[in-house]
Amino acid sequence: MDNYGTHKRPSTRAWLDAHPRFHVHFTPTSSSWLNAVERFFSEITSKRIRRGSFPSVPRLVKAIVDFVDEYNAKAKPFVWTKSARTILARIKKCQAIYGSLH
Repeated sequence: MDNYGTHKRPSTRAWLDAHPRFHVHFTPTSSSWLNAVERFFSEITSKRIRRGSFPSVPRLVKAIVDFVDEYNAKAKPFVWTKSARTILARIKKCQAIYGSLH
């Protein structure tokens, strides 16, 4: 889960407590990998899906696959700008602030 407060509501906590097979994993604020995923979905939505017309699910799937193929043809490797030590320290700080759900 992201850091939004929904999972901290008493009703949500009660549901999670009543369903122990579900284990909640906290994602710290500004998680780099999550931001990258959200950014990709935003790009595919704005550049291919939003104004498209898809008369069938297979046509929509083809449009998505074509976009991914075109995107990957021009892809560049992602370069981390922070060290693993810095990232892990930030996670530890967030856990100290927000605590653990279980």
